Amino acid sequence: MRRRPPAVALALGIALALLSAAPALAAGYRYWSFWDGSAGGGWSYATQGPSLARPKDGSVQGFRFSVSKDAAAQAAQPRAAADFQAVCGATAPTEGSKRVALVIDFGVPEDAPTGDTPPDAAPRTACAQVAADATTAEALASVAKPLRYNSAALLCAISGYPKQGCGDQVADGATRSAAPTPAQSAAPDSGGGPSAGLLAGIAAVVALAAAGVWQSRRRSR
Repeated sequence: MRRRPPAVALALGIALALLSAAPALAAGYRYWSFWDGSAGGGWSYATQGPSLARPKDGSVQGFRFSVSKDAAAQAAQPRAAADFQAVCGATAPTEGSKRVALVIDFGVPEDAPTGDTPPDAAPRTACAQVAADATTAEALASVAKPLRYNSAALLCAISGYPKQGCGDQVADGATRSAAPTPAQSAAPDSGGGPSAGLLAGIAAVVALAAAGVWQSRRRSR
């Protein structure tokens, strides 16, 4: 049985070790995610932050507090349907204003920061009647004060929840401060896996291993 050259075996060993360690480095973020209501009562992850979005009359906007590993693909959605009629059906339209249905889901106790508790077990709904050019943030402020933002204009708390923290990173049971993308009320798009540097290192080691195998085969011919 032909043995691999030591350099090749070492490179392969390092690559396997890095790959096996990558899942352990995966991080989640504890944050308020922001959602657009879609047809049929579903939700789609918002492409703008609430301070930039200007919903039309009849829109549904949702917020969910949770720990999620990925901003869009794995973020927890609000646990109530995006149903405008159920929230705003009794609110008559008025000239110069618009109605925005808001679904605010404070999440589950397991996702709450240490020493804090969600104020409501079930999602809260409210019909905000605001100026025609109002942003979602303004609609939210009209029904769910106090709101808290950080210096990067990231939404940190709704109705005072949570009391502290803002987009905190959660990894291996520990929490440390993070700075999610200000354009979203959410964690960074890259928050759900190994860092780019780690992946690049793995790719380099795997490439080195492959090159070593190719060289050893040429020499053996």
